[in-house]
Formats: sequence, structure tokens, C-alpha cells
Amino acid sequence: MAGEKRKAGRDVAAIVVTYALALALWTGGLVVLGAVVAPTVFRVVPAPASGDAMTLVFRRFDGVAIACAIVVLVAEAGLAWRGGRPARLDLARAASVTLAAGLAIYEATALAPAIADLHRRGAIRGLHEDGVMLEKIHRMAETTAKAELVFLILALALLVVTRLRFHAHPT
Repeated sequence: MAGEKRKAGRDVAAIVVTYALALALWTGGLVVLGAVVAPTVFRVVPAPASGDAMTLVFRRFDGVAIACAIVVLVAEAGLAWRGGRPARLDLARAASVTLAAGLAIYEATALAPAIADLHRRGAIRGLHEDGVMLEKIHRMAETTAKAELVFLILALALLVVTRLRFHAHPT
């Protein structure tokens, strides 16, 4: 019995570490792209090469974000399966990662392709009909990424809080 409990504890610990690493990679990637890479590339690299470069960067990161989302959702399911009856904070964490995953998928499948298509057609933000549409979709992508980041930070905080609570009061 004690051996089974220890193994279950190690399993949960492995899930939590995997979960935290995937959340950190996903969250950190969003922060670095939005706060460092995009502003630098758009300031230093002349258009349209800057748009071409960032389209490639964002498309590649979309794959990373979706892979992290899958890992996080599987880990969340693993915690639910191993953890017994979920508390409200567990449900909030699960909702937060689910919403973040949905936003990442929306960015990757709807917003990024639309931006790439407009950019390929020569749209310049704010100029002419395509440029106005590019500006609108770009703002939507920024807002979506910020909302995704909020949900990821919330999920990371809830993961820490729920795991600390678990260790302070194991069931």
C-alpha cells in the first residue's frame, strides 16, 4: 500500500513538472515574441522583409504553442485522473488552460493565416482596403495573444497554489 502511494506521488510529481515546463515554455515564448522579437524586428528590419520574417517566426511559434497546449491539456487530464475530486482552483486552472489552448489554436488556424495572406498580397497596415483589414486582424491577434498570456499566467499561478496546497494537506 505504501509503495503504491509513493509511486502515485511520483507519477503526480512527473505530471506537475511536465505541466509546469510546458506552461513556462509557452508563456515565455509569448512574452519573448511580443515584447522583444516583434518590436525589434519591426524596428530594425525594413518592410516588407520584417513582415516576412515575423510571419515565419509566428508560424513556427504557433507549432510550439499548440504542442505545449497538447502537453498541458494531457497533463491536466492526468492530474484530474490521479488527483481525485477536483477543487474549485483545479477547475479554474483547467478552464484557464483550455481557454489559452483555444486562443492558441484560433491564432494559428485563423488569424496567422489571414495575416500571412494579406502580407503576401502586399498589404501595408492601414493603407487601402487590404491594409485596413491587416491592421484590424493584427490588433485582434495582439489582443488574443494578451488574453492567452493572462490565462497562461493564471494557470501557472494556480498550478503552484494547488500543488502547494496538496503538499500542505495531502489527501
